[in-house]
Amino acid sequence: MSELKQTEDSKLSTLSVGKLLWMYSLPAIVGAMVSSLYNIIDRMYIGLGVGPMAISGLALTFPFMNFLMAFSMLVGAGASSRISIRLGEGDRDRAEQILGNTLTLTILVSGTVILFSMLFMNPILIMFGGSENTLKYAREFMQIIVPGTILSALLFGFNSIMRASGYPKKAMITMIISAFVNITLAPLFIFVFKMGIAGAAHATNIAFFVGSIWVVLHFFDKKTNIRFHRKNLKLDRQIVKSILNIGMSPFSMQIAASVTVVIINRALIRYGGDLAVGALGIQNAIATLVVMFIIGLNQGAQPILGFNYGARKFDRMFMALKKTAVAATLVSTAGFILGTFFPHALASLFTRDEELKELAARALRISVTVFPLIGSQIVITNFFQSIGKAKISMTLSLTRQVLFLIPCLIFLPPIFGLDGVWSSMPVADSLSVIVTTSTLVFFIRKFKKRQNSAFI
Repeated sequence: MSELKQTEDSKLSTLSVGKLLWMYSLPAIVGAMVSSLYNIIDRMYIGLGVGPMAISGLALTFPFMNFLMAFSMLVGAGASSRISIRLGEGDRDRAEQILGNTLTLTILVSGTVILFSMLFMNPILIMFGGSENTLKYAREFMQIIVPGTILSALLFGFNSIMRASGYPKKAMITMIISAFVNITLAPLFIFVFKMGIAGAAHATNIAFFVGSIWVVLHFFDKKTNIRFHRKNLKLDRQIVKSILNIGMSPFSMQIAASVTVVIINRALIRYGGDLAVGALGIQNAIATLVVMFIIGLNQGAQPILGFNYGARKFDRMFMALKKTAVAATLVSTAGFILGTFFPHALASLFTRDEELKELAARALRISVTVFPLIGSQIVITNFFQSIGKAKISMTLSLTRQVLFLIPCLIFLPPIFGLDGVWSSMPVADSLSVIVTTSTLVFFIRKFKKRQNSAFI
């Protein structure tokens, strides 16, 4: 039986917002944190089992992985938001149409991306900052990971839809099962079978396969809230457009992140060498844990925001936004404390190389300077995506990466050297927080004035 009852007094519209947020966010947080272990575990095992240059090579794949993930989010994030809104409106048939279109669209988009990536892999990795020392590791990893993109797109996209359609606990279990497979196989392939960086890639793909089968089968079960029907697999232009309109925000953010990491990698190579790229890999892994916790909060809040927006219960919608922002701020503040006071201990989890450890600790201490502020910024951007305000969400998503971070990376490193690269991140974060908060204040004022007009 569905965890989301299809009645007028649905949990999403009647239970206290705090209880709902806890109910939906806890499984989502566990799922998000577990999913982040994919890359983090790979980096730890590769850094300790293969060497510092291997972890630098793996860091080169970050922009490539962001590029691949962008297309997954283009479809999955847009579909989950639309389905939440339709369920809030009580339109189950339309929600199932979106579900069927999402499956077809995911397969088509993933196939195209895989073909392009395999054909142009070497030029892409060189463009992303690959050197003679690191390129071989990056290429070995990506040649295995890229074909598995379709599996990861199905896993992450439909896991988001599973949660949005009323199954937060099952969505959490999906990610736990998949991550357990990866965590179990990665050390076996790397240390026992001596497969090196390729072993980490194979373990990841097998985990994606197990998770994708589990999550797709859920939507064939007749007991589920919404499920696949053959008639809905045929693409509908309006549905595809509605999915892509919302998905364009996280897609743009991921593409911008990919471009930004390319610029960061090039600056790191210039001012710190290949090991500095490895330091970014460690810093990024630790920052990812904090960000993924906040993303878990967002994933839990998304059905609540979308459903109550669709049901026109705006007081509940804004209450969910407020509580999510407060929780995210507490999480990002915890990340600030860890990165500021325990950077060497954190870096030691990934490498035994003292030079790399020192570089990573320095990167951590500088990059988390304004972490207490980023929690609410991420939540506000997700809020606009959850209620279908795609243009606002996309603009805010791009503000940090394009408007602020890239210029900082151009102007600060020539003045401050390697520290200028690390400092670009907190400077960009501070400026984007100001813009995002101002946008929300303006939106709320306008929303309240025109609550019953066409603005809604």
